[in-house]
Amino acid sequence: MKKTFPEGFLWGGAIAANQAEGAWNVDGKGPSTADVTPFKDPKDLEQLKDIHGLSDVTDEMIEKALGSDDENAYPRRHGIDFYHRYKEDIALFAEMGFKVFRFSIAWSRIFPKGNEEKPNEAGLAFYNDVIDECLKYQIEPLITLSHYEPPLYLCTEYNGWSDRRVIDWFVRYVKSVVEAYKGKVKYYLTFNEVDSILRHPFMTGGLIESRFSPDEFEEVEYQAMHYQFVASAKAVGVIHTCDPAAKVGCMLTKVTYYPYSCKPEDVLLAQQRMRAVYAFSDVQVRGEYPAFLTSMYRNKGFHLDMTDDDLAILKSNPVDFVSFSYYQSTCIAADESGLDTTAGNTIIGVKNPHIPTSDWGWQIDPIGLRVSMVDLYDRYGKPLFIVENGLGAVDKIEEDGTIQDDYRIDYLKAHMKEMYKGIVEDGVELMGYTSWGPIDLLSNSSNQMSKRYGYIYVDLDDYGNGSYERRKKKSFDWYKEVIATNGASLFEE
Repeated sequence: MKKTFPEGFLWGGAIAANQAEGAWNVDGKGPSTADVTPFKDPKDLEQLKDIHGLSDVTDEMIEKALGSDDENAYPRRHGIDFYHRYKEDIALFAEMGFKVFRFSIAWSRIFPKGNEEKPNEAGLAFYNDVIDECLKYQIEPLITLSHYEPPLYLCTEYNGWSDRRVIDWFVRYVKSVVEAYKGKVKYYLTFNEVDSILRHPFMTGGLIESRFSPDEFEEVEYQAMHYQFVASAKAVGVIHTCDPAAKVGCMLTKVTYYPYSCKPEDVLLAQQRMRAVYAFSDVQVRGEYPAFLTSMYRNKGFHLDMTDDDLAILKSNPVDFVSFSYYQSTCIAADESGLDTTAGNTIIGVKNPHIPTSDWGWQIDPIGLRVSMVDLYDRYGKPLFIVENGLGAVDKIEEDGTIQDDYRIDYLKAHMKEMYKGIVEDGVELMGYTSWGPIDLLSNSSNQMSKRYGYIYVDLDDYGNGSYERRKKKSFDWYKEVIATNGASLFEE
């Protein structure tokens, strides 16, 4: 029997506005956290391990950024110019046969400060054009409503998501978006990697850490997280009311932790880390806080502003499906002395000696994707959607103009085969797959262009030099064949 993915499986790719659009001050857009995040140019693995240093921003840094028009010092401001080239890019996605295209809406393009009474019509018009361009090719838009770029004004004036008022401003933004695109968009995600506020609080939550004392900041992060949970639940309610046919998902950073050894201490710590991963999707899927978080709050002496109305809103508005990013697994050890550590998707972990590692220190583990699928589906029993997965690598243009990225094909093929096993052998309901960065864009963790993910090469380097010309890689035609055969080509030798 021919091996294929389920009928109607949604193959596609995913980008984020802050890493691709550019046009940071065009057509009324206000500045976001992304627009003041400077280029750090990490040179080695040790610098890449400094997750906090790569993403932290102070008031002084913001003031300096706002006084500068330099788009190379702040590369999110130019991205890959998707804002002006979206028709060309979507046409290339259509040529590959995309069934779905995941992209995010920049909140500050719709509400420049974040808290205005009425939306910026030019911003709504831009995304309407992007949606229409997708639909022209029968590509379903999958929209992320918040992807690492809160409006900067909310951060500087209200301390970002630590202020309860931001909930209602976010809901107003969501309502404006859904009313504008009702009937055109079937799939929404509320917050990208909602758990990431603990790893990069400025980028995700608009929290300027230097404004708080070290003793209080962890509690501030969890308070901001709670307000995002409430905002997400309210957004689910707004979307379901405004467009009952639309489906809404949460989005989780799916890190899979393995115990480094069979020492009970390692096994226990791995279990605790996994409970910490699932705690955030638990709230959005089950509509209530898990024992892991409530126990932690109690043990740390946290006193969060968490009302009965908040909890009722969470319970009344669970998400319809669970989406997640998966790039690598990592090991965990109670005692890391003498063990190698390596970087990952905004995490640091103990290096697994049994699997290979990418040039950026991310460990490559296709089986870990299957493990993740099974764990999430067994836990929640709701449809899953893999919305980020891919390999960041240095690509070389050959003398004949081709880009022979077989390493990317090998990575993706191995992961897709494990996806198939998860569906067919393990019974997981998987809606679709959007690989990360179908076109080269700025890396989130390092702000680099040299860390490329795409099937489409963009002529742009780490320092802003290049023509922005698009060029197909070898993986372009490979993925086109995967989609055309609904995965059957993966199993042809």
